[in-house]
Amino acid sequence: MKFAVAISMERSSPNVSMKTVIANVLELARTADEGGFETLWTSEHHTLECTIAPNPFQTLVWLGQHTRRIRLGTGTLAAAYWNPIRLAAEAALCDHLTDGRLEFGIARGSYQYEFDRMNPGVHQREGVGYMKELLPAVQKLWQGDYAHEGHYWNFPSTAAVPKPLQKSPPIWVAARDPGTFDWALSIGANIMSTPLSLPAAEIRVLSEKFEKAVADHPEVPRPRFMMQRRTCVYAKPDDWEVPVRHSMDFGRTFENLMQNIGTVRDGFPEAVPFESVKGKENYDPESIRRNLMFGTPDEVIEKLLDYEAAGVDQYCLGLSFNLPFEQQRQTLRLFIDEVMPFFAERERQRDRQRALSL
Repeated sequence: MKFAVAISMERSSPNVSMKTVIANVLELARTADEGGFETLWTSEHHTLECTIAPNPFQTLVWLGQHTRRIRLGTGTLAAAYWNPIRLAAEAALCDHLTDGRLEFGIARGSYQYEFDRMNPGVHQREGVGYMKELLPAVQKLWQGDYAHEGHYWNFPSTAAVPKPLQKSPPIWVAARDPGTFDWALSIGANIMSTPLSLPAAEIRVLSEKFEKAVADHPEVPRPRFMMQRRTCVYAKPDDWEVPVRHSMDFGRTFENLMQNIGTVRDGFPEAVPFESVKGKENYDPESIRRNLMFGTPDEVIEKLLDYEAAGVDQYCLGLSFNLPFEQQRQTLRLFIDEVMPFFAERERQRDRQRALSL
């Protein structure tokens, strides 16, 4: 199992300067690169200070100038906000400017609040239709001249310029429902998913959806499977309260944007009252501590073994939930120094066993 990290620029108060936010993201990216993480993912969002990401390609090109090895991924692009020609070209140029390190992740889009501003009149659920039309068009544009007649876009034969440096950047589709798993595998995409705040049993549920889609599409090579959770690693067992509190507050902000039921002032969304949240059991502090990737290095290793057993190829640390920067920095450092070596040694042992069996 390989490891990735998801990082976004984020502010919870106008008192935090963008200069500080940018410096913090750069430090985390450099630490992840030097520490051996496989991929850094960053998302697309608009109008929101909690995720400052109007164009993730800009962020990835910038980070590409300050890192050497780590892959750089869009985790994720919002399909309903793009034109296929522009998306194919911007992604390809990003691939060149990052020396062929682009990982292309896409999703239907999340917040209804955001849809109402970026694509008025479209319900967030309709984003999957945009994604299913957009992504195949981008793939064809990467190959050469292509004309498109569809439900959402129409254009005559044209080329997207430039073509990617990679023959085709690896494609990842965000999925939780079986239909999206099946469609993504049918076009040769990898899967990125999340158990959200649900118990560990959800890891196996998602894995079973993935394995069924793999079995139903023997015509395509087996893709990769990534899972992401909010993550915080700390030195002492009783340090759990800070990440749990921040996760609860961030969850109430998420409810605001998903349900479109709260207030956003000058780009800062307010956390809705607890009475307004869905799935109140997901806000129990002990459940959050148990279900999310919160713990000491030893506790985190035990939790990660569930992902490994479920066939997850890449586990992604979700760091951006307004967790204080010192905790984000400590999480990366402890993960690199005490968690990753455990799994690297397991990999070496498996390699030795395979060599002896030949």
